[in-house]
Amino acid sequence: MQAATRPASRAATEPSQNPIARKQRRPALDCPAPIDITTTKAAMFSRLRADIRCILERDPAARSAWEVITVYPGFHAVVLHRWAHACWTHGFKWPARFIAHCARAFTGIEIHPAAKIGERVFFDHAMGVVVGETAEIGDGCTIYQGVTLGGTSLYKGTKRHPTLGKNVVVSAGAKVLGGFVVGDGAKIGSNAVVIKPVPAGATAVGIPARIIPSKEGESADVAAPQKFSAYGITQDDDPLSQAMRGLIDNASSQEHQIALLWQAIEKLSAQPGTKDCVPGDAARGESFEADKLTQLIGK
Repeated sequence: MQAATRPASRAATEPSQNPIARKQRRPALDCPAPIDITTTKAAMFSRLRADIRCILERDPAARSAWEVITVYPGFHAVVLHRWAHACWTHGFKWPARFIAHCARAFTGIEIHPAAKIGERVFFDHAMGVVVGETAEIGDGCTIYQGVTLGGTSLYKGTKRHPTLGKNVVVSAGAKVLGGFVVGDGAKIGSNAVVIKPVPAGATAVGIPARIIPSKEGESADVAAPQKFSAYGITQDDDPLSQAMRGLIDNASSQEHQIALLWQAIEKLSAQPGTKDCVPGDAARGESFEADKLTQLIGK
């Protein structure tokens, strides 16, 4: 009698249940590339040197790199924000908020750890500056004290705060509110309230802000010290002053033309056989004090 063959084991007949087979079929995991510590340190110190150099270039009161490192709260705020932002992007939300909270108490500058800040950004004085969660600040920007980069929307997950392009100057007390873009090289005047996009190279002043187009060959480019305006606004950029000066010049020109006309009529009337038709109260001379009015509104 033929001996009955023993059935193969379940593990052998079902390779899918075999732990050895499962191990062989398991896909290899993609291991992250090793971090080059030397390159990371070099990039970090290079960025720190650029931050210190930009402060020395833009602030005449800065006398040395040591002074910038030790007593400049704007520099401290940027460095602490980078630590907080690194924690935030790696999922450590509470430590990121705690670092930002300590930075706010230490420097007087409140920057949400999720905000994005470029290189060579200078917070000058900067007490009371507030930078919102979805705000983005481009390379080379200069922000003064009392500035708010805030939002007007309460919906989570949306772009609520502004994006500043490169080399933007935001003057003291200005409020930039909304998820729009401020173009490269733009200037925002002191205490302006900006609620709409600002074109590149333009100037925004007033409440609400009025947009003044850029002049040919000029902008708020802080990379060129000779073109840098400390608070992002000059008298030439004030639209009300420009309008008043235009009205004064126009009124002065019209009075001059009227005086010339009356003088010509007076000469014609003085000819023999011509009736004098010049009224007694005719303005034969100019009395409009254009220079005085111009000095009142500023040259």
